[in-house]
Amino acid sequence: MDLKLHRPHPVCSRTGRGFVPGDVFFSALLQGAGGLERIDVAVGAWDGPPPAAIAWWRSVQPAAANDAGPSLAPVEVLLNALEALDEADADEAVRYLLALQLVRRRILKLEPPDEADDGMLVFSCRRRDCVYRIGPVAAATLADPEVGARLSALLWSGDAA
Repeated sequence: MDLKLHRPHPVCSRTGRGFVPGDVFFSALLQGAGGLERIDVAVGAWDGPPPAAIAWWRSVQPAAANDAGPSLAPVEVLLNALEALDEADADEAVRYLLALQLVRRRILKLEPPDEADDGMLVFSCRRRDCVYRIGPVAAATLADPEVGARLSALLWSGDAA
C-alpha cells in the first residue's frame, strides 16, 4: 500500500508569508488535541522547535512544483512519530499504516508471529535496536478517508498525487 500524502503548507504558519522557490523553512510535528499536526515555519521566524514538537526538520521549497515529486520526511522523524503515536490510542490506525510504510521502505522488519505476541504485530528496527508492538486494526477503520488524511497531513513534502 502506497499512500500519497500532501506537500508542506504553502505559507509560513507564523508570518502568513508565502514560500517561494529556494526558501528555507522548518517543518515540525506537534501533538495536538486531534492527533499529530504539521506546521511549516520560515527560517526567519523559526526560533527552535515548539515545546510540543515530537520531531522537526529543515526543508527547501522546490524550484518548480512540477519538478519535485513527493518525498518522505526523514527516517528519524518517522520513527519519532511512530513512537509518539504509541501513546495516542485514537491514532492506532495511523500508527499501523505508518509502520507498514516503514516496512515497505525497509526501515522496519515484520517479525514472524509468536504465541506470546497475543495477536500483536511485532516490528523490529535495527536503526534503533528496538521492537515495536502494534495491535491489528480493522480493515474498515483503515479504509476511513480521515485516517489517510491524518497520515497525509503529516509526512510528505513536494507534489502529491
